[in-house]
Amino acid sequence: MGLGSTAKKIQMVSDRAEQMYKQVQELQQRIVSLEEEVDDTHQTVNKIDHQLADQRELLLAIADEHGIDGEQILADAAIDEAEADETESEGDGADTGAGSPAPDAANDDVTTTETE
Repeated sequence: MGLGSTAKKIQMVSDRAEQMYKQVQELQQRIVSLEEEVDDTHQTVNKIDHQLADQRELLLAIADEHGIDGEQILADAAIDEAEADETESEGDGADTGAGSPAPDAANDDVTTTETE
């Protein structure tokens, strides 16, 4: 009887090791897949960042042609955004609408500057 129970225990250990090996292989595949996805996302973000910079330059050139100070508009919008972030952090983020006035304020600046 001693050999039978030992063989059974060895088989159980072997089965468990095989299951763990399969799980490790699956995790390795998932990690490789995630690494590829992160690389793709990084490339996409870089591409979008370059496109955004190009668009910003284009918009600043158009604004300059129309006599609008684009840099001042961007500075005002950055200040408004920082103030909105500060207000939101003071309210512990309970008011989810705290970030909404910043874009409107930036648009108001654009409209005000355009009409001046």
